[in-house]
Amino acid sequence: MAVDLAQHRGSWFVVKIGGELIGPGKLRGVAEGVRALREAGARVVIVHGGGPQANALTRRLGLEPRQVAGRRITDEATLQVVKQALAGEAGVDLAACMRAEGVPVIALTGVSGGLVDAKKRPPRRIPGGPDEPVDLGFVGDVTSVKVSLLELLVDAGYVPAIASLGGDAQGGVWNINADTFARSVAAALNASGLLLVSNVPGVLRDPADPQTRIPRITPAEADRLIAEGVITGGMIAKVQEALEGVRLGIRAVHVCGAGEGQLLAEIREPGSSGTVFVAD
Repeated sequence: MAVDLAQHRGSWFVVKIGGELIGPGKLRGVAEGVRALREAGARVVIVHGGGPQANALTRRLGLEPRQVAGRRITDEATLQVVKQALAGEAGVDLAACMRAEGVPVIALTGVSGGLVDAKKRPPRRIPGGPDEPVDLGFVGDVTSVKVSLLELLVDAGYVPAIASLGGDAQGGVWNINADTFARSVAAALNASGLLLVSNVPGVLRDPADPQTRIPRITPAEADRLIAEGVITGGMIAKVQEALEGVRLGIRAVHVCGAGEGQLLAEIREPGSSGTVFVAD
């Protein structure tokens, strides 16, 4: 059922943008959706990753990226790379691209102003990974979000765009999966919608065929699709974050593409152009 955007006046939306989408001309569809939400009176926060930028810089430095089931292992050298890639290249380029599309972005990280506090993630088993617990290194879990700072920026007319790095009171910096980060921010804001935007139009039964998009997934269906090998690789982590967002009370969590019209269509009619996650 289509929704009038005016119903979202005063509501929060969090839009997570994958690093692969940060580049000239790639964010027009996202900007279109953000502008429409803001014109309707909604409050928008962007969260971004920078995986491709971090991987490219890692290799230029003679290192090799390491991941387990879509989760980056962040040793000390990799943390330095991630800080440069996310807070530097990805954040600046995103702000430049969105400015060109008429969206007044303020680029910052979760470390800025104590916006997102985090602590080290203990070793744990990763679904889709090995049976034994994995220590991801300088990877954190969000412990709190300073909502008042986001309110201040949005009320001043800006769209915060947060690189997925968190900090702690001891001066530590933690790399946080951008989907996890976005889900935590959306939950703290009691958001009406969390949109995980990437270069695929949703969860696909066949990754090579966009026509196999699944419009709607419940937790039970997600477990079955993972067990059957339909959802694999990095999409497993994305689906798990989406379902955790639903559990935490986010009203709608979507995985959708960044093409022109896609984000706006998915906001207006959930499941029409992406995949929407709902409770059983």
